[in-house]
Amino acid sequence: MRLAHWAVNAPFRPLLLAVLTSSFILPAQAADLVTITRDALNNNAALASARSEFSSVEAARDVARGGLLPQVNASGSATHNEQFESQGSARNTGTGTGAGANAGVGGGDDSYNTVSLTLEATQALFNAVTRQEVTQAERQIDQQVYLLAATEQQLLIDVASAYFDILRAYEVLEARLAQERAIGRQLEQAREQFEVGLIAITEVEEARASFDQSRADRIAAESNLQVSFEVLEQLTGQRYASIEALGDSMPIAVPSPTDRNYWVEQAIERNPQVLAQQAGIEVSRVGVELARAGRLPTVQAFANYQYADSDSDVVSGYDTSAQVGVSANVPIYTGGSTSASIRQGTFQLESSQYDFESQRRTTIQQVRSLYTQVSNNVETVEARQQAIVSNRSALEATRAGYEVGTRNIVDVLNAEQNLYNAIANYAEARYDYVVNLLSLRQQAGLLDVEAIEEVNAWLTGDDVNFNLPESNEPDAYQRAMDIGAPPTPGA
Repeated sequence: MRLAHWAVNAPFRPLLLAVLTSSFILPAQAADLVTITRDALNNNAALASARSEFSSVEAARDVARGGLLPQVNASGSATHNEQFESQGSARNTGTGTGAGANAGVGGGDDSYNTVSLTLEATQALFNAVTRQEVTQAERQIDQQVYLLAATEQQLLIDVASAYFDILRAYEVLEARLAQERAIGRQLEQAREQFEVGLIAITEVEEARASFDQSRADRIAAESNLQVSFEVLEQLTGQRYASIEALGDSMPIAVPSPTDRNYWVEQAIERNPQVLAQQAGIEVSRVGVELARAGRLPTVQAFANYQYADSDSDVVSGYDTSAQVGVSANVPIYTGGSTSASIRQGTFQLESSQYDFESQRRTTIQQVRSLYTQVSNNVETVEARQQAIVSNRSALEATRAGYEVGTRNIVDVLNAEQNLYNAIANYAEARYDYVVNLLSLRQQAGLLDVEAIEEVNAWLTGDDVNFNLPESNEPDAYQRAMDIGAPPTPGA
């Protein structure tokens, strides 16, 4: 299987999604694993949220970068002024007559307009805080790339698990239905034999008890099938009346390469959760440098132009002024907040380092466990298959003994139950193998389109049909499952 490369550069950010989307352009066909996975990638709300979160983090870098680019601001005002003045000089308040007797009264009244305009531009020459904010935003984008990849991989394994859980529940249900029919026939036979006096009533009661238990098992299996079916609906937002079954010729083999350490090494190098935690260390490390940058001066160049105009009686006309210069700001004492920020960032860095180590250990343990489980599943599938053969032979021998009187009905009922339990267990073992194998690839960071297509090739093309819930009201079930239209971005 091709090993996916998890790039952190922005041009490669779609990662697995780009490969899956291009590879899943297929002709219309029955709902197989590839088709349903494509539906999930297009409709899953959690994945859509992760994509939007990535775009948000990417936009945050541009927000921070804006502080390093020129800033231009313009402001202006237009004002109407009414001025009234009733005060006058004491020298003009005498009793004499003449033209100048009231010259000082009301001489300051005026009605005029003023207009002003200011245009200012600044350019950061040195701002360590803003530069570190840009760097931190870039490291957060790197981290978000891995988180988005992890969400995509989780969706792939969730869809595959839900798909095979449906097939698992379907095969178990088939076994329980066959068991109920077989024990039902046994019960009828016991009743007939009791009526003619060949057996005692206790054997009829034993058969009835077994039949009731088989009926309960069948009801539980039907419930499990419906629940599994609805899980797939939740992941994809789609309903499927049938899906393709898993073929009996599916290869059952230990993971290749067979070296468990190989899978551990791949997980450490490629698991997106591990890489996201590792990228988180760099985010925190830049956070410390960002706090330290608060102790450094900032320098910026500035230029401004001012214009003012007035039609006042006292002062009329306009004036302008312009300035060009460089300003600096040196933090001398910030109340201890800068030192506290450095300490805070240091502790956050330590926390992210512990988070990375915890994720690394968890991933290694999961890979080792899954490798062991898959290896054991190989042997379990073979053993479960042989158990069907053995239990079928045992049932035939028990029935023969019952017919000649050497075995009783309880022995036959137990043999019936053992056979159908073996059939159900075989189905469980096969699907455990498939899901565990895909989970191993997910933990190793190798769950990609080729892994999905490889498993999809194991399907037979035969449809597994579902009896969907019936209702007297048309489309009632569809409305019950409808969770509403998806949100409109930006609304």
